[in-house]
Amino acid sequence: MNDKLVEKLKLLPSKPGVYKMLDDRGTVIYVGKAVSLKNRVRQYFQASKNHDPKVSAMVAHIDDFETIVVANESEALSLESNLIKEFMPKYNILLKDDKHFPYVRFNMKQDFPRMEIVRRVKNDGAVYLGPYLSANLLKNDVSVVKETFPLRHCKKNIERAIARRERPCLMYQLKKCCAPCSGKVSPAVYKSYVAEVIKYLSGKTDELIVQLRDRMYAASARMDYEEAAILRDRIASMEALSEKQVAITVHSFDADAFAAVKDELTALVYAVFVRGGKIIGTDKYEMQASDADSPASILSAFLAQYYLNAQRIPPNVLLSEEPDDREGLELWLSELGKRRVRLTVPKRGDKAKITALARENGSNELEKTKKLLQREWQKTGGALLSLGEILSLNAPPHRIECFDNSHTGGSFTVSSMVVFIDGQPCRTKYRRFRITSDTHGDDLLAMHEALMRRFARDEELPDLLIVDGGKEQLKVACQVLESLGLDSVFPIGLAERHETIYLRDQNEPIALSPRNPALHLLQRVRDEAHRFAISYHRQLQQKKLYISMLDGIPGIGDARKLALLEHFISIDEIKKAPVDELSKVKGMTRPAAEAVYSFFHENG
Repeated sequence: MNDKLVEKLKLLPSKPGVYKMLDDRGTVIYVGKAVSLKNRVRQYFQASKNHDPKVSAMVAHIDDFETIVVANESEALSLESNLIKEFMPKYNILLKDDKHFPYVRFNMKQDFPRMEIVRRVKNDGAVYLGPYLSANLLKNDVSVVKETFPLRHCKKNIERAIARRERPCLMYQLKKCCAPCSGKVSPAVYKSYVAEVIKYLSGKTDELIVQLRDRMYAASARMDYEEAAILRDRIASMEALSEKQVAITVHSFDADAFAAVKDELTALVYAVFVRGGKIIGTDKYEMQASDADSPASILSAFLAQYYLNAQRIPPNVLLSEEPDDREGLELWLSELGKRRVRLTVPKRGDKAKITALARENGSNELEKTKKLLQREWQKTGGALLSLGEILSLNAPPHRIECFDNSHTGGSFTVSSMVVFIDGQPCRTKYRRFRITSDTHGDDLLAMHEALMRRFARDEELPDLLIVDGGKEQLKVACQVLESLGLDSVFPIGLAERHETIYLRDQNEPIALSPRNPALHLLQRVRDEAHRFAISYHRQLQQKKLYISMLDGIPGIGDARKLALLEHFISIDEIKKAPVDELSKVKGMTRPAAEAVYSFFHENG
């Protein structure tokens, strides 16, 4: 400890609060809470044999600390959660991709409010529903609303659309919108639909179905059979949704259940959401934790970050493990939810089945993640390792570059260069070459120009250079590299017809098994170069086509043609542009703009 820490430890109060550990750059590396700041903070600087590896590593980086005294444990927990979210300290257990949870918003000041997804609540008089702590639940609810309730989905100006007497869009024909844009529905009727959606999103599904059924009978009684049929279908959709929700008990209760699981690669918390005794959804949350963090400590950190901004918390929170500081968390959640919230680790009965379900699904997710990572490694790291061995390289190739040509009958000849770093495409480093020499469709000449232009530049060199083609294309690559003295670049040719690899100073090509991951990697790189070359070739053809369509306009040469296309993107946009807009294009004059306008409007 430095002298500053020694003196500050003597001044610590025996009161509840929050402490921040800082490194020598002033960065917050850990945030914690304590019933007694004096006792808790001093523990970090006692004999290290009592610390786990994570704490020992953190203490070694502490240069200073700060404390904040609060009134009680609940305030300490709330402040700790906010500071963790603000600083994202290195040594805290963190909820990955933490962000503001989404809300559903209806601006009731509008005559025809649409459903919006927002991440902040404002004091603007709008109706907010949420927050949605599960992305899956939000996605499900939004899907049901769009399929079941005839609210508008578009952002168009409704008043303007009505004034223009616009025709309803396809959503109206599919009976998924009541078409307020066409004036077919009054604001009062539209807002009654919004009220139904709000009731549904608030969980009052059974009550809503009863009301819809009453309206259906009333519509049928007055022989409005079309309205009755629409209501019938809406009721059927909502009842079908209710049947999909898994009933787990005859007892009606609301609960969130969480299980923390971890392996050597990943830690996550799996959630099961129960409302009215039915499982309505599940979700998973990956955690940034160390090997030393227990499932109990992971759950404690998760709950504090997960519920921080929640407005609705169920009365029961079921857990797979007894969390650290259960009583403090329970008190804090009760204050947040404005009602008693119980944290329990059920041992038997229906609630124990729910936590067992969460733990089983969490374990399955870990296994699935591990297999996906293994497959991804086989496609990248494993394939690179195999490729390095096949080509007798000193190490797996870190940077791979691949070249391919494209042309049509010798015209618009282009060459593409794609770059893969550690087996993954690095699109920011891609390059494309417009071949300037007259190659007459000769791929070898085009390849020579592209390679010379690339390797004449002072840029990072590839470990492996791939040219699309066989022995002759490889010979061109070797000549370029030799002329520039680039002995460190290893070139190969990949012949597409038989997927064989040509090596320098080796007459017979290498044929790999179709199941070899190294061959799959080479094919991905080659196919990406082929795609990139063709896309550039087509762009040039399209631009030439557009330019030719502007031929014959007085005063419009190649420079003005290019300027018009760069400004308006397409011929159709040029046709629609008024003279004033055309004259604003760089290089254009008023007479030239009038000539363009007259050309299209007088010639149709």
